[in-house]
Amino acid sequence: MEIAVLGGGNGAYACAADLSAQGHRVRFWRRDARALAALRANAAIALKDVDGERSVPIACVARDVGEALRDAALVVMPDPAFTQPANAARIAPHLRDGQVVLLPPGTFGSYLMTKEIRAAGNRARFAFAETGTLPWLTRKHGPATAAITARATRLPTGVFPARAQAQATDVVRRAFPALEPAEDALSAALLNAGPIIHPPLVLMNAGALEHFERWDIHNEGTQASVRRVTDALDAERIAVRAALGYAAPHFPLADHYRPDGDEWMYGRKVHKKLTDSKDWSERIVLTEHRYMIEDVELGLALLVSVAEWAGVDCPVARGLLSIASAVMGRDLRSSGRTLENLGLAGYSRAQLTTLLREGLPA
Repeated sequence: MEIAVLGGGNGAYACAADLSAQGHRVRFWRRDARALAALRANAAIALKDVDGERSVPIACVARDVGEALRDAALVVMPDPAFTQPANAARIAPHLRDGQVVLLPPGTFGSYLMTKEIRAAGNRARFAFAETGTLPWLTRKHGPATAAITARATRLPTGVFPARAQAQATDVVRRAFPALEPAEDALSAALLNAGPIIHPPLVLMNAGALEHFERWDIHNEGTQASVRRVTDALDAERIAVRAALGYAAPHFPLADHYRPDGDEWMYGRKVHKKLTDSKDWSERIVLTEHRYMIEDVELGLALLVSVAEWAGVDCPVARGLLSIASAVMGRDLRSSGRTLENLGLAGYSRAQLTTLLREGLPA
């Protein structure tokens, strides 16, 4: 399958290498022209996983985003959610009928990007899909080396508009067989693990993060008190999903830590693989890191706004968002990706259900 991969981060390099290794024809593009030129010189990414390290050829290192999207059945955009408005503007002139854009994960970016693309005048019949997590636990080990610690074994995925679910999931599943359909894009956004696992880890380890040059929030930082806060936050997320009528599986984050029981998105015993890799022992600047800008300002703010709209109390989520606002020195509830800022706070449940199913008019 022809697949466009857009982005320059950990997920984009893992995606381009992994899908190429599976036999797909990947058309890779990133905004950094200098880094792209260096990659074009070799036209390959080094992929490291349990099978060792090998060089994986990339079929097309595209010179521009239009070349990357041309003839691609699937467009994968694994970069952080705060890049989505700019990326929507970049792909708007090039998106065509039948193409599927995958945001892994999306933080309800499927709606936001569709809105931006329609506003730019694109009337094509495309669909967005977004997942509950990145399909890989991955870090770059150099400018053209992607190290994959684990691959998703269950990948919940919602589609916007939901009426296009059958066609869109068929396309996505050809690249990601672990796909499990979620009811719609908002359901998938409320399965996003990042806004649940990262806010307690970074805020409750703030002192250590600012004191030590490197700190592993998943190893040294994952202690019993932090886990209790994470479980309470996750219970609020699940309560919101239940209030909106979304069905199980809700993928409770506690399953990520258990060695047995229900399989989580990355399978069993993956937390040990993550900490054993040492790849997450890193420097995190709280006011700059995506854990705050993406998972708190966008993801946690979205959760709080949806909870309040649905009439679900969320004291832990609100508290963490307030503390994060103090750390950042600005009101993340006002600036974040909320229903208010998306223009959806005034919708009734029936209106929102219709929007999620039918999408935006062409």
